[in-house]
Amino acid sequence: MFRAEHAAGTTQGIESNLVDAHPIMIVGDEPDMRSALIHVLDGAGYRVVTASTGFEALDRFKKDEFSLVITDVNIPQMSGFEVLGEIKKMSPEVPVVLITADGSVDSAVEAMKKGAEDYILKPFSHEIIQLAVGKAIRNRNGDVKNNFKNNHSRRDPKSKRIITQDPKLLNIMKLAENVARSNATILIQGESGTGKEMVASFIHHHSSQNNGPYIAVNCASLPDGLAESELFGHEKGSFTGALNRKIGKFELANRGTIVLDEISEMPMPIQAKLLRALQERIIDRVGGSRPAPIDVRVIAISNIDLKKAVNGAKFREDLYYRLNVIPIVIPPLRKRREDIPLLTDHFLRKYGSGNGTGIKKMSDSAVSTLLNLEWRGNVRELENTVQRAILLSEGDVILPEHLFLDEVESEEKDSVRIRSGLSVREMERKLIFMTLKDVNENRTHAAEMLGISIRTLRNKLHEYKEGVK
Repeated sequence: MFRAEHAAGTTQGIESNLVDAHPIMIVGDEPDMRSALIHVLDGAGYRVVTASTGFEALDRFKKDEFSLVITDVNIPQMSGFEVLGEIKKMSPEVPVVLITADGSVDSAVEAMKKGAEDYILKPFSHEIIQLAVGKAIRNRNGDVKNNFKNNHSRRDPKSKRIITQDPKLLNIMKLAENVARSNATILIQGESGTGKEMVASFIHHHSSQNNGPYIAVNCASLPDGLAESELFGHEKGSFTGALNRKIGKFELANRGTIVLDEISEMPMPIQAKLLRALQERIIDRVGGSRPAPIDVRVIAISNIDLKKAVNGAKFREDLYYRLNVIPIVIPPLRKRREDIPLLTDHFLRKYGSGNGTGIKKMSDSAVSTLLNLEWRGNVRELENTVQRAILLSEGDVILPEHLFLDEVESEEKDSVRIRSGLSVREMERKLIFMTLKDVNENRTHAAEMLGISIRTLRNKLHEYKEGVK
């Protein structure tokens, strides 16, 4: 499923000024693996100590001080996961890197949950080990500032606030906070409007690269024929119209986070290039003569089940597994109804003060109505409903009748009423334009409401424009 991967840090290897004072312990019963690690680390000037079993490693750890522990997952007497757990009990600040030959999504998630600094897959290159060690030592040394408090998103104005009291979502956010320190690729899935982008932002602002750039890309809105250039950049003269060198989104996100939203809409040829970027940590500019190294945390977002897209031959299976190192699935609002009153109160305060109407209250009957709806648009739909109700209600209390625009909906429905002789194309055209009007021409929101991709919506609009003579 996996091959050797990641452990991002600096592309310049291990800084010599960090080396001398940082002893490293290697745990593993495979002589070849120990020799390879000793060769890399000893050659860089580190003091290296080895242990062949978990008990031997813990015994050494109690007697000496270590700046880093690198352990194989499969070792005699006790597993690398158990070694990780015991070390974290004794010295939580000491980073532990796990190495395994047969990684899986579950084991990667377990490693991050238990506090592993990194999770490296065999076979690994010298460069990968150097990057992992360099990053771990810098984090331990305090060269990278970390904020991992539960209330971080409330204090940091750059981090969007996530409001929930649902136990399942709270556990998901705890997982997100734990994995944020690693550089593992994360796949966030969930229905439209559940807050996937907010979780991605949360992860970035809790990461060791939170001072770096945060670049969000909507894969469905990438220009046709220019997706590769937008993501990976191009050299001057590489194609007609390439008048200057262009730096792509991946390079712009260097030492930070790139979020690939609507990843399912990425064209197949670009999926292959993304796979190489994730595997090799390099990108090729269009027309470039040599690859460029990247140090980027990748977060992919999808509102459809990517596994089903793979089964339907609409998404590369190898890319799916490469993205799905840390899977996070956001539950829909209808499965966490206890959040509805909490979110409603938040939106009442947010839009009541912003619209100059004053903060209003929701009547018990209105709250009951909200609790009984299905919320196919999830939190975004609830937010729109509350905002609209604030504007429609004249008093201080919002009633059930203020929650919906029944009259406007009836008027719009009449305009697309099915009648004899109305073509499917005309029906589709009217529905699309009506939806765009309802969302103030926001194409992304319209596509979500219509249940189609933004790429399909863009193609339909182009088709209708061409049909007008």
